[in-house]
Amino acid sequence: MSEVKTFRIKGEISKPDWRASFRKEVRATKSEDALEKVFKELGSKQKAKRFQIKISSIEEIRPEEAEDPIIRKLNEEET
Repeated sequence: MSEVKTFRIKGEISKPDWRASFRKEVRATKSEDALEKVFKELGSKQKAKRFQIKISSIEEIRPEEAEDPIIRKLNEEET
C-alpha cells in the first residue's frame, strides 16, 4: 500500500475580471494526484477552468510543516 504524503502547491488564478494567488496543502500518494485534487477544488469553488490556473510550485512537506489544521489533524491520527 502506498504512503500518503503532504504536498504544498502554490500558484495563481487568472480570470478576465479577477486575479488571485493561492497556496493549498493537500494529501496524496504522488504529486500528480495532489495537482489533480487542487484543480478539482479550485474549479469547483472558484469556477476557474484549468487553463486559468497557473501552478508555480509543488513541494512535498513534512506533516508537521502543514499550516492547514485539518491536514495536521489527519496526519496526527495516522501516527
